[in-house]
Amino acid sequence: MTVQNNFGYGERPQEGMSTKAKAGLVLAGFLVIGGALLFTEHRAHVLGLLVWLPLLACPLMHIFMHGGHGHHHGGRPNDRGSA
Repeated sequence: MTVQNNFGYGERPQEGMSTKAKAGLVLAGFLVIGGALLFTEHRAHVLGLLVWLPLLACPLMHIFMHGGHGHHHGGRPNDRGSA
């Protein structure tokens, strides 16, 4: 029996893009085409809903940006009249 040198056997240099990269490009292409078709078919619905966006922004800003209207539960003293 002879000893064979199998060093590097099965290791081929990669040529081009990997399968995952190709699949990612195909997915991105499908998403772009699907988004374009959805936008063109539903443009009237989407643009009609944009009218209500400022009305929706008011309660969302009230909830997330006001900070609770002065309800300081952190134990800090109130700065208004306690001097």
